[in-house]
Amino acid sequence: MLWGVLPIYWKHLDFLSPGSIVAQRTCWTFLMLWPLLWWRRVGIKADARIVAWHFLSGALIGGNWLLYVWATLNDRMIEGALGYYINPFFNMLFGALWFGERQNRLQMVAIAVALIGVLVQIPGVGHFPWVAVTLAVTFSLYGVVRKRSQLGALDGLMVETGVLVPLALGWLLWTNSGVAEAFGGSWQHGLLVAGTGIVTAIPLLLFAFASRNIRLSTLGMLQFIGPTCQFFIGWKIYGEPMTSVRLLSFGLIWLAVGLYAADALRLNVRNRSSLKKS
Repeated sequence: MLWGVLPIYWKHLDFLSPGSIVAQRTCWTFLMLWPLLWWRRVGIKADARIVAWHFLSGALIGGNWLLYVWATLNDRMIEGALGYYINPFFNMLFGALWFGERQNRLQMVAIAVALIGVLVQIPGVGHFPWVAVTLAVTFSLYGVVRKRSQLGALDGLMVETGVLVPLALGWLLWTNSGVAEAFGGSWQHGLLVAGTGIVTAIPLLLFAFASRNIRLSTLGMLQFIGPTCQFFIGWKIYGEPMTSVRLLSFGLIWLAVGLYAADALRLNVRNRSSLKKS
């Protein structure tokens, strides 16, 4: 839900370029994590292999952030929402490929319906929805890498933002003539920029904890909350166009979500009944 309402925050940062917003997010998230790490009084044990894994996860989430912020600032919030709707289905696919998670027939039907929903977007927007697909793939791969990591949520996020900080600082120094420009030129803008660390770190810590402790398929189902919020914010608050073809596309995806959720509920009821009998 936090990710679902976050586009409103990025809209208030439109005085910065998407690259500068992502660079600021990276630096402020890293700074915000230090007090948490100090409070734990436990050091991070990371060898070269772990650092390499988290450089990969940092690159994936950094690229995802950049495209997401760019789409939000360029009135493509609904297409971004589409990406996060289909993201859970990529989670299911990658869960099957790398972690042996299997889907039953109804779940496979749901995945097929969601795929049709994505394809319907092509004639609706006149091109392949590359923003949506790229957002979905990069964030799903981020979940895979985080699940393979030996570090916990806080330690992993600390390492992956830490390896990106030099790049972020380099970008800010290269694209801005001074500190004031980098922070938007006023103390009000500066507070908004500093707040990017809080609004970034909290949902990412929650996601990283969840990705290590529950099935990717379950995680995928929970992630439908965010794009639903984003969809209605883009449509109702910021007036992004909603054509009949686009509604059909989202209708098919919502149908896929309903099928998958109904099957998950059925399996949950059956498992509870089996436990009571035993």
